Amino acid sequence: MTRRATEELAGLIGVKPACQATGYPRASYYKEQKPPAQGPRRRPGGDAQPNALTEPERQRVLDTLHSPRFADLSVREAYHSLLDEGCYLASPSTMYRLLRATGETAERRRQATRPARVKPELHATGPNQVWSWDITKLRGPGKWEWFHLYTVIDVYSRANPAWTVQTRESDTIAEHMIADAIAAHGIRPGQLTVHADNGSSMTSKTVAQLLSDLAVAQSHSRPHVSNDNPFSESQFKTLKYRPEFPDRFDSIQHARQFCQEFFHWYNHEHHHSGIGYHTPWQVHTGQAPAIAEARQTTLDQAHTAHPERFRRGRPTPPALKPDVWINPPPANPNPNP
Repeated sequence: MTRRATEELAGLIGVKPACQATGYPRASYYKEQKPPAQGPRRRPGGDAQPNALTEPERQRVLDTLHSPRFADLSVREAYHSLLDEGCYLASPSTMYRLLRATGETAERRRQATRPARVKPELHATGPNQVWSWDITKLRGPGKWEWFHLYTVIDVYSRANPAWTVQTRESDTIAEHMIADAIAAHGIRPGQLTVHADNGSSMTSKTVAQLLSDLAVAQSHSRPHVSNDNPFSESQFKTLKYRPEFPDRFDSIQHARQFCQEFFHWYNHEHHHSGIGYHTPWQVHTGQAPAIAEARQTTLDQAHTAHPERFRRGRPTPPALKPDVWINPPPANPNPNP
């Protein structure tokens, strides 16, 4: 139906029912009812408004905002500072518009620039060269009650030189644990690098001073990069995915007893896939080469007895890697274009 019929019907029953009855779009109805604008509309880029700032006035606003006094202030702060002194140059929106025209509406203040955190690249070819340490929480008996497990892991052997369970996180506790472990393992000055993430205890002056006094190098993960501390994180996952790991610990004695049993199993019974399925203590104490040789002898005997059972030839046990990296460097850092 036509617009005219819709108009006639709308006068009787209303616009919405009329448009529904006639099928005429309401948007079109309202658009046609709107009177035409009076006079020609101002085109973008046309004549300037009579109340616009003059060119000298615009330049004065920009010079003021560029001055050393206001260069590091926001537009509104500069505006109100001038207003308090009885000086009005333009409204804040006009100031913003002038700055936008010159591409200055981004951050105007001078920004401190700091070098990006360097990716840690740590290399170990034997035990007691690189240690990684971290802290994880163990759920206690009550709500919001936690125990804190401090652990040190040798990156090469995966053995645990030290661990402790405490009721709180403290740089002093960490200092004593690391100092005792260094003394117990006879670490010489310049021999060891200790790696950790960016927790408050890890970056504390107490721990940093201890390591400096013992001539132990210190390394930290980059912020928000968990892969920079993979060995400690992997061990915590092994701990918490054990079938006997409880939902809560009844007491700190319970937590310590559980961790004592876990670390004995981890160090002396757990055949770790990352170290050729040796136990961490076998690698840490140098027993791994002899054990690998004995394994090879057993496999050779089995192969000699029934070579037809080994279709791929003489079997060999998994090899222990000669070195371990945290973030190995790229194989070809400067490839040819």
